[in-house]
Amino acid sequence: MSEQLTGTDLAGLRELNSLTVVRAMRGHPPATVSELAARTGLSRPSVDVMLQSLAADGWVTVIEPSGSIVGRPARRYQFNSSVGHVLGVDIGAHKVLALLADLDGNVIHTTRRQVTPQDPAAVRLRALDQVISDCLAESGITANEVWQITLGVTGPVDATGRTALFSPLPGWTSVDPMAHVGAAYKCPIQVENDCKLAAVAERWRGIAQDANDIVYLLAGMRTGAGLIIDGTLRRGYGGAAGEIGALRAVKWLSAPSHLENCPDAPKTVSPDDKAAWVFNAAREGNAAALRAVRRYVRDLAVGTAALVLALDPQVVVLGGGFSRSADLIVDTLRAELESVCLRVPDVRASTLGDESVALGALRLGLDEVDRWLLSQGLTGVSAPPSRAAYAANSDS
Repeated sequence: MSEQLTGTDLAGLRELNSLTVVRAMRGHPPATVSELAARTGLSRPSVDVMLQSLAADGWVTVIEPSGSIVGRPARRYQFNSSVGHVLGVDIGAHKVLALLADLDGNVIHTTRRQVTPQDPAAVRLRALDQVISDCLAESGITANEVWQITLGVTGPVDATGRTALFSPLPGWTSVDPMAHVGAAYKCPIQVENDCKLAAVAERWRGIAQDANDIVYLLAGMRTGAGLIIDGTLRRGYGGAAGEIGALRAVKWLSAPSHLENCPDAPKTVSPDDKAAWVFNAAREGNAAALRAVRRYVRDLAVGTAALVLALDPQVVVLGGGFSRSADLIVDTLRAELESVCLRVPDVRASTLGDESVALGALRLGLDEVDRWLLSQGLTGVSAPPSRAAYAANSDS
């Protein structure tokens, strides 16, 4: 004999079904009750009841049929993605970039400020504050409408959101970015390594959307890696997964020096522009520049091969500033991998430009919002999740 459901069981079931309907609407055009019933596998009457409740709570927008339609037109329903927002921020060596998105992941505003690799932590933090406040002010979104802020930083991130092990940014190992931003914004805040966020972005909206096993290479004057295995971002026990460049034998630390020390580069070219000059000269057939590029890629391939042999990814994504010169790198990198790897993954160049880290931060923020909603339910939209309540839920 089947057990009778209690009131608590029924309420939980209704909440779960409501979440199912919301998931079926997110990222899709407006749909009728019948379409949503078919998409979710729930009965049409149940979906109808849930949609009315979701509309009353503000989660769903009702789109009335046009008067020009012949017959009995059906209402359509759309997820109200503007009920909350997430903010993704890339705190980089050369810029601080903020992307503001709705709960469907649609970017609605972008703000950036230039910084330099030599700027002290205080200057970078002021730029961070200004970028966030400008992004909200220019978009007309209040702080209370932001449900999650994710910060991307350079260096391995520990459980406290700090880069205490290492950061190439001056003074950043002593900075607590979570506490700094949390002093002004009350929503949940998380911090993640920039390479890891870029890997997330490639799988979400980039060149690796078809892959679950990805090695992302940040190729620039600094070299790093982000790893996604079985569809999951790998952070490691202390947040240092992918930091293979710390091992000098893999040559990532010294690889950019081949570009910096190209003998044909004019002395008038600044250090920041040296790599760009070498890549352009290589395209024009300059022999010294071509040698410098080949030597750089060979060194890049050493650490890449180690990751490929250890993880056997489906895709290696070439990202970072040097991905703009993928035409000079990808084929040589693939050939180097073929000489040492048992199986060579597909090597692809990123198409996300310098927004990859901030886009990955958005995706991580949306994932956190989804986890919050799954645990708390759709209990109304009068207030976003508080940091204290979010932390209590994460600990439970």
